[in-house]
Amino acid sequence: MMRFASLRPLYPLALGLAVIAASHADEVEESWQAKGQATYVWQKSPGFPADYSGKNSLSAKHERGYTLTTTAYLGSRLWQGAEAYLNIEAGQGDPLSGLVGLGGFSNGEATRVSGTKIKAYRQRIFLRQTWALGEETEFVESAFNQMAGHVAKDRFVLTLGNFSALDIFDNNAYAKDPRTQFLNWSAMASTAFDYAADARGFGWGFAGEWYQGDWVFRFGRMTGPKEPNGAAMDYRILRHYGDQIELEHAHEIAGQPGKIRLLAFRNQALLGTYRDASAWLDSHPDDDPQAIRQVRNSERIKYGAGINLEQAVNDSLGVFLRAMHADGRSETYAFTEADASFSTGLALKGAAWGRPDDTFGLAWMRNSLSNDRRNYLAKGGISFFIGDGALNYRPESIAETYYSWKARPGLWLTADYQRIANPAYNADRGPVNIGSLRVHAEF
Repeated sequence: MMRFASLRPLYPLALGLAVIAASHADEVEESWQAKGQATYVWQKSPGFPADYSGKNSLSAKHERGYTLTTTAYLGSRLWQGAEAYLNIEAGQGDPLSGLVGLGGFSNGEATRVSGTKIKAYRQRIFLRQTWALGEETEFVESAFNQMAGHVAKDRFVLTLGNFSALDIFDNNAYAKDPRTQFLNWSAMASTAFDYAADARGFGWGFAGEWYQGDWVFRFGRMTGPKEPNGAAMDYRILRHYGDQIELEHAHEIAGQPGKIRLLAFRNQALLGTYRDASAWLDSHPDDDPQAIRQVRNSERIKYGAGINLEQAVNDSLGVFLRAMHADGRSETYAFTEADASFSTGLALKGAAWGRPDDTFGLAWMRNSLSNDRRNYLAKGGISFFIGDGALNYRPESIAETYYSWKARPGLWLTADYQRIANPAYNADRGPVNIGSLRVHAEF
């Protein structure tokens, strides 16, 4: 007994070593990655009041829609600091009203599908190179397109290839991914952030990220479409492109983490202006109402800037806010129909009711248009996603709430409800009620 008693002072040390060993055992560095996801979204609109409808109006009748996507994520380490990734995705779907009639569309998965027959495509293929700028390291967890491992806290990261600007810019812990969080486009990014991309939201280009202490500075250039919101890519990245810069700062308030980001973008492309399109309608009153296509006669600059906030309140509750304003003279290049946007909301984990892996979300979003775009639509003009034939302008406002239930490891079931006032910025139509069910699996 005396022999064992003499060892008691060593018990805390032994326990501490065991904890350290266990933590290091959990921090396994991946040399390759193979992951997957599948997401099905079903939506229903019961119909709504509308004084009139146009070519690009959201249907006022009862309708249903769906999307289905499945993605393979493959990655491998190549050399010191270098990682290569390839994503293959297949999808099919029939979005509500064929993906027209809203500024903030109700399903962020809708851009990934192109018909009711399943189609596969290469979603991403890119290289990520990291250079350490200091000795201190941190461990990053395994995630889609991120292999687990230690990285320098101070570092420079270069991403080069085929990816989405939203992979790098305008991130937010509580409102980003329509596969797991809010469904509406206005929650997955600033609606007025007209980032360069093809019709599915991806392009070719590069992005640099400089991490230094609590700060991150990001910059990048991406290719855009040959025609606004088109599928064909314009690879002339020195002539037609989208540039973006972002400054991020991490902080703590009352011991809880948060981040603030300032983002600006600048596009250069062959775009029509709404003033020219309105003048064309005045001189061709009986011709094609999609006059914006008739005035794409020179290269234009489009720009905007915004702020993005995320803040944890406690271990279960987080809040977010985004706001952005664009110049509003030129037509939409590659995202959606908005010249200014605001969104705010919260995400609450279910620990208080014994479901720590469940999430309740609540958000309110507001989108608005420039005077030039309003005048064009009021004359009966049609833009890519919207055009009711007339316009009684009001900002489009969206309330969304969801509950995500973790049914089992790797499987989440979500019920979502959206109420959209002034769809496509028109007070003569709506409000619209949209219910959604989502099934999301990760493997």
